[in-house]
Amino acid sequence: MLNRRNFLTAAVSVAAAGGLAACAKKDGSGSGSGGGSKALSLGFSQVGAESGWRAANTTSVKSAAKEAGINLKFSDAQQKQENQISAIRGYIAQKVDVIAFSPVVVTGWDAVLKEAKAAKIPVVLTDRSVETSDSSLYVTLVGSDFTDEGRRAARMLEKVLAKAGLKGPVKIAQLEGTTGAAPAIERGKGFKEIMDAEHKSDWKIVVSQSGDFTRAGGKQVMAAFLQSHSDINVLFAHNDDMAIGAIQSIEAAGKKPGKDILIVSVDGVHDGFVAMSQGKINGIVECNPLLGPQLMEVVKKVHDGQKVERWIKTKESDYTQDQAKAALPTRKY
Repeated sequence: MLNRRNFLTAAVSVAAAGGLAACAKKDGSGSGSGGGSKALSLGFSQVGAESGWRAANTTSVKSAAKEAGINLKFSDAQQKQENQISAIRGYIAQKVDVIAFSPVVVTGWDAVLKEAKAAKIPVVLTDRSVETSDSSLYVTLVGSDFTDEGRRAARMLEKVLAKAGLKGPVKIAQLEGTTGAAPAIERGKGFKEIMDAEHKSDWKIVVSQSGDFTRAGGKQVMAAFLQSHSDINVLFAHNDDMAIGAIQSIEAAGKKPGKDILIVSVDGVHDGFVAMSQGKINGIVECNPLLGPQLMEVVKKVHDGQKVERWIKTKESDYTQDQAKAALPTRKY
């Protein structure tokens, strides 16, 4: 099992792929450089389209592949691991040069990754990590430090509580991401790490459940939270879409989001900034989805057998309500 904190440099030896199998693309996003030489081919399996963050991530990957002259074969797993495994096996059969994917969940990838390794096709993880029995089954991860995002969310909550002047115990509802997904596991872990170390006496997570990273899930689960725990005064949402869904339930219950219930979320999508500019979200920890250009650069290096870092992190910031209106016009997703 490889820890995401491993920053060792890995070198990968990649055998040149033979002619590509003549298979139809899963969508119209393929791009090639034309002419007599064959364009580098990349098979990319996306988690799904569950959130604004994911939509921005998909757009970034497709546009960056086109710009780089990479022949992109794209598939949407619709948040199902079996679909993603099937797509990866399809890419192996098509003899693509490199495979990249954003894993639906952390575990259960060894078999298909061993098949890719046997076919001498290097694998790059994007956005999310996996747990494997063999660290050589993938080359690198291009993505965020989700555990640190959880820590940053806890630090953001400290600022929010200080500004609000909240008196008395902090009763937290947590909207978790998809069960088994790396960001859900690690954001929760990082938040709890700070909470247990520094706020054991005054912070308490009174209820926690998955909203599956969707607005509908956030709305439904938050409505149930409010029925069972009417004294909740803080919400920590693992992404903005769940927070936006939760806001609807908070308002339906006659409470004011951002005041009666303070809200901290993760991502930094446009609609999250709109809600924050309206005073309904108190703070957002950014998770940058615009990984496309960085991914294409890494894919080219991996294909050429160059050394790359084991974990290539993205640059991100944190935002509070007083920064939201100024930042909103410049948000790219």
